[in-house]
Amino acid sequence: MKNILKLLEELEGRGKRKVYDQKQVFVREGEIPNKIGLIKKGLFRYYFLTNAGKEFTKVFMKEGDIISSHTSMIAGEQSYFTIEAIEKSEIIEISLHQWTKLRNADSKWDKLLIAFLEKGYSIKKRREREFLLMDSENRYKAFLEEYPNLENRIRQHMIASYVGITPIALSRIRKKMKSINLC
Repeated sequence: MKNILKLLEELEGRGKRKVYDQKQVFVREGEIPNKIGLIKKGLFRYYFLTNAGKEFTKVFMKEGDIISSHTSMIAGEQSYFTIEAIEKSEIIEISLHQWTKLRNADSKWDKLLIAFLEKGYSIKKRREREFLLMDSENRYKAFLEEYPNLENRIRQHMIASYVGITPIALSRIRKKMKSINLC
């Protein structure tokens, strides 16, 4: 972990500092992505949008996380999801060209890539398990455990889309949990 933190610090010095306003898009669904970002401050989400306009939030990414539509980027294909700033955020942005040069020059960057991919894989497996084995109330509790202290930074409809329910159903779950905790 210490080596990964050191690599993140070094990566910070090689990228460009950029500010993203709330709702500003880092990667848009349908675009061929060509960059990665290290979140220094703020919060992003990955989401899918159906043809009917319904949103499904895949994951939230916070300070210290790396954001990218990596699979699409390396394949030169369109991204299936959008990465959007939930609040004003600051990132260190690295182009695919820069990233490729770094990896070709020194294999230490592969360690960072592997750590990034392993984290993404773990998140994917956890989310699959949640949707297959948990009801909506337990998925909401899992959200609270996974993202402590973020609930007040994320709008209710985004949390509901992450849990896989409507904002009204989320409101009912919150009310039920609050009444149980007050007793």
